[in-house]
Amino acid sequence: MDKRDRSEMFRLRLLEAMARNNVSRSALARETGVDRSTIGQLLKDDLPRLPNSQLAADAASVLGVSTDWLLGLTHRPERPGDIVAAAMALSPAERLSADAQLMEWHREAAGYKVRHVPATLPDILKTESMLDWEYSAFGDQRLALAINAMRGQLDWLQSGVSDYEIALPVHELEACAAGTAYYAGVDQVIRHEQLNFIADLCHEMFPRLRLFMFDAHKVFSAPVTVFGPNLAVIYVGQCYLAFRESQRVRSLTDHFDWLVREATVDARVAPDYIRSLIDR
Repeated sequence: MDKRDRSEMFRLRLLEAMARNNVSRSALARETGVDRSTIGQLLKDDLPRLPNSQLAADAASVLGVSTDWLLGLTHRPERPGDIVAAAMALSPAERLSADAQLMEWHREAAGYKVRHVPATLPDILKTESMLDWEYSAFGDQRLALAINAMRGQLDWLQSGVSDYEIALPVHELEACAAGTAYYAGVDQVIRHEQLNFIADLCHEMFPRLRLFMFDAHKVFSAPVTVFGPNLAVIYVGQCYLAFRESQRVRSLTDHFDWLVREATVDARVAPDYIRSLIDR
């Protein structure tokens, strides 16, 4: 970039940042440790002038922008650390099936497809009896909160504001049907009621709700949810790792679509397949 063009961009962006932060010339001069006349010279439009590196860095720091943006090297005014913080954040993950943060993300995705790989059976499709068993160690109050949260998620799902795709390993449903692994000790009536509920809902809501099942011997996924094109969240136990940078969201969307392509049970036959597990 020509020096005159760069100095003009610096002048305009410096004025923009000062106006946005309500910082006067005198205040900027005071905070950066230079004379007010020095700031005035940088802001004159009849003579191209660029600051030295120290003043450019100090001005950027005072105004909460990046030096690269002031100098025309990037189109994003945020500082690098702020960009990283906005693109990737950790949020606490409550034990409840749908805490306030999770519901906020669902509402944010209204109108977009939501893609979900759950850690066990989908929380959004769990019965009250299954939740009762899962929360038996947490007390009645936590159970009541979990049931209300599940109902809130289910109401959101049935409202039809977004299409919802779920990819789940086949062994999760097989274990639920047989009462093995995670579901060891769960009464057969509860397990079969749970599976019938998922099958019925998938049948009634198809194609807005689509459940795909994959063979975990061939493909694998950590628990992840992609909320439209702007947010993807990985569940890591005590927290959610949330990505907003478009390339990362696109990568996790591609990962989910790969799971769908590799599915051994298609969404069209998922209800019948689930009922066949019960019959076995």
